[in-house]
Amino acid sequence: MQSKEFLVISTSLNPDSKSRMLAKYAHATLEAQVGCEFVDLRDYALPMCDGDSAYAHPDVALVTKKIINASCIIVATPIYNYDVNAAFKNLIELSGRAWHDKVVGFLCAAGGKSSYMSVMAVANSLMLDFRSVIIPRFVYAEGSHFSEAEIDETVQERINELAKTAIRLTGLVHVAP
Repeated sequence: MQSKEFLVISTSLNPDSKSRMLAKYAHATLEAQVGCEFVDLRDYALPMCDGDSAYAHPDVALVTKKIINASCIIVATPIYNYDVNAAFKNLIELSGRAWHDKVVGFLCAAGGKSSYMSVMAVANSLMLDFRSVIIPRFVYAEGSHFSEAEIDETVQERINELAKTAIRLTGLVHVAP
């Protein structure tokens, strides 16, 4: 598999993001195994989707192309109010069909244990709207899983398992005819 096939996207705009920590760990894991590209939404001035002129923004084109070129996308998102963050939902609205037939996995960081199913609405949307193949193993980490600069070992193990599943599933889904 080529390095452009795997993409990790950090959707948090918070400079002290815990989900970005998850994204960086997943990126390093995939990079070491198969090669991987990393996108941090903080590096792009994505406009809010207005259903019109926002699609012409140059940063939308850049990020959309990265999504199109990927076979597997791992998205790291904070969970706010029992849902993925608005920046992730905005990214989907801006890039739309680029998600078609992608293998998609999730890394979630939340403040507590109760919202572990929060990613399901966006997973269902990607699956039904764009026929994305959702990796049934996702990582959910809450505040106690993080120290100031590190991720708990159990979460690291779950990210490693997600990476293994992503590689295996992507190989199965994207087999040349």
